[in-house]
Amino acid sequence: MLHQQTPLPSPPAAFACRPEESRGRDFAEPESPTRSCFQRDRDRIVHAGAFRRLKYKTQVFVYHEGDYYRTRLTHSIEVAQIARSISRSLGLNEDLAEAMALAHDLGHTCFGHAGEDALKAAMKPYGGFDHNEQTFRVLTLLERRYAEFDGLNLTWETLEGIVKHNGPLTGPAAQKNEPVPATVAAYCRDKRDLELATFASAEAQVAALSDDIAYNNHDIDDGLRAGLFSLDDLRDLPLVGPVLAEVAARYPGLEEGRLIHETIRRLIDHMVTDLLAETRRRVEAQRPDSAAAVRHLAAPLVAFSDGMRQNDRALRSFLFARMYRHYKVNRMTTKARRVVHELFEHYLARPDCLPDEWQVQARDLPEAGRARLVADYIAGMTDRYALDEHAKNFDIRVRNA
Repeated sequence: MLHQQTPLPSPPAAFACRPEESRGRDFAEPESPTRSCFQRDRDRIVHAGAFRRLKYKTQVFVYHEGDYYRTRLTHSIEVAQIARSISRSLGLNEDLAEAMALAHDLGHTCFGHAGEDALKAAMKPYGGFDHNEQTFRVLTLLERRYAEFDGLNLTWETLEGIVKHNGPLTGPAAQKNEPVPATVAAYCRDKRDLELATFASAEAQVAALSDDIAYNNHDIDDGLRAGLFSLDDLRDLPLVGPVLAEVAARYPGLEEGRLIHETIRRLIDHMVTDLLAETRRRVEAQRPDSAAAVRHLAAPLVAFSDGMRQNDRALRSFLFARMYRHYKVNRMTTKARRVVHELFEHYLARPDCLPDEWQVQARDLPEAGRARLVADYIAGMTDRYALDEHAKNFDIRVRNA
């Protein structure tokens, strides 16, 4: 039997981010003798309290519905694996891509998008809520572990990639005509310009599309395991159907669990292969000679082909209709929204019910500032902690231990 050699890393691309050219950190620190600045960013993210809490933050299913489903933590690890593989093939900085992949969901609330929707509605009079801005708040303000600064004091390149996870925030290339989130605007005004009108680095673009690849394919896996749809429902989907048929034909009689896994791994491979081919085509056409050149292109450098984007849209539409809006999921998300809404209203009216360290911060704050603090507290909760806190605050039979 012939064994393929593991491909060696590509030589560093001219447009890759280089640690020795980093724009540095908000607070100057001595460099590590054993790790690059981007490796240190990754390590700080892994050691952050917010990263550990992802273990009990849901993707779609609340933690008590089953131990096998993805959580924000397992999803982030899967995104990082895909991002490293793509970056290695393109000659990009794997450590930087991995750092952004591991950090991108730190601002997600308990109960997935249901929790975010509830906090967004509650915070509407107070400046709104967005999980991407919340991730930035975690990285620059809310992680309080170091003696000399709040946040993780990450490099400019990592923070830029987090802020532009969905592309430029201002200028002609911005996807949404919305105000810049207040935390980001204040940072750019008072600390460092993150160049919000340009695209992010190629590494950041890789991390963002690795996120798409991971959650689309793994939501198929989780949806099948939960019985929200069947393999037969997938057979007419573009890309998914043909890959499923290919696997079934090659392995007739294969048990369903193996059939699902084999299909998912091939779908991921198809999407990664397409992304690499399209990105190399764009590199050849644009010939960027530096990381700065990537940022100032008129379109993203890292991308799927038009055909794959159509396949991706079809899959998202299917998952939205058959999974995210399934009545079993709706039942739980309705409960989750109520839990978050009631906790928010309660803590806003009674900040003396917050833990001591949060009460201290809430003192003398105007209502809008108190609302933001309550949103920070609730956004950091795991599913389990939110349910426990709701019971302690609203169920008289539960001890407040």
